[in-house]
Amino acid sequence: MATETAQRDYYEVLGIPRDADQSAIKDAFRKLALQYHPDRNREPGAEERFKEIAQAYAVLSDPKKRAEYDARGFEGVAGFTPEDLFGGIDFQDLFRDLGLGFGLGGVDPFERLFGRQRGPRHGANIEVELPVTLERVAAGGEETVRIVRPDACASCQGSGSAENAPPRRCPSCNGTGQHVLKRHEGEVLLQQITTCSACHGKGTVIDKPCPQCGGTGQTEREEQLSVRIPVGAEEGMALRIPGKGWPAGESGGAPGDLFVILRTAADPRFERAGADLWRVERISVLGAVLGTVLEVPTLNGVASVRVPAGTQPDAVIRLRGKGLPEFGTRRRGDLYLRIHVSIPEKLTREERSLYERLRDLGADRRQ
Repeated sequence: MATETAQRDYYEVLGIPRDADQSAIKDAFRKLALQYHPDRNREPGAEERFKEIAQAYAVLSDPKKRAEYDARGFEGVAGFTPEDLFGGIDFQDLFRDLGLGFGLGGVDPFERLFGRQRGPRHGANIEVELPVTLERVAAGGEETVRIVRPDACASCQGSGSAENAPPRRCPSCNGTGQHVLKRHEGEVLLQQITTCSACHGKGTVIDKPCPQCGGTGQTEREEQLSVRIPVGAEEGMALRIPGKGWPAGESGGAPGDLFVILRTAADPRFERAGADLWRVERISVLGAVLGTVLEVPTLNGVASVRVPAGTQPDAVIRLRGKGLPEFGTRRRGDLYLRIHVSIPEKLTREERSLYERLRDLGADRRQ
């Protein structure tokens, strides 16, 4: 953990008073975690902010750790390992009632956020973008994503050998995967380590490579996966599907994860701004002066909207609750109508005469 001078007060981090009860601590953590978790927030600094939030929650949610912190500050909780801090926290349970199928619900805080590596190194992660309609954001539900990723070669079962024979130790590097060149400069011993060019650092060579995969042991495979879009899914939200990334580069390692990045599909009716929707409505000069009624599309059918007399250009009319659900809450956004007044470019002789009469009437009133 960082020193006291490098940390903010844990109560300040969660935005709660020092006498907050456990329910308030949990609610504050859930709200901030949803906002800053790196599976959903790819802004610079989001991951570090989440780590700070998680550490604050880990201390304040444990009565014994909290008492030590209240009594002695950061010194009272110094020296804790990630296992000490987070070992008793069920992150999945914290977010289960929000309906998250991936991302926060499947997080391993040790490995993904605090650098603890367990066993062989994981394969690389894959990111794909998925366009989602406003209707799907509003209702949630299943969507299909297609990915192409490496898989074990069916011909050689991943061995890379044409005859499925085990690879033999590289004679050039004696199985180390590298060459070490030593030399003395005065009393100093210098070592230069380079990757073995014969086996490319693997330490083994294959005499007869599999013709199907060229000796790599892998082929590309297209796969269709079903992902569940949560109600109110935010723009840029990342849904994590464990184990659907690249295979591990070393024996016994788990594959990486697939991150499905949600993008709001373009919609000719609306523009999205968080949970709110915006739409431009055009009315005539007469409609602006005398008032009018508009039939406006919404995500739940058509709504009749009365435009009051005397409405000015670029005026905004708000339709409460006609936007999108706000993720993680019971609130719903609004639909905003920006009013554009259409000025006629060509007039008939009769129309021009009437507009001139209106102009004269206005001049008479100003006298």
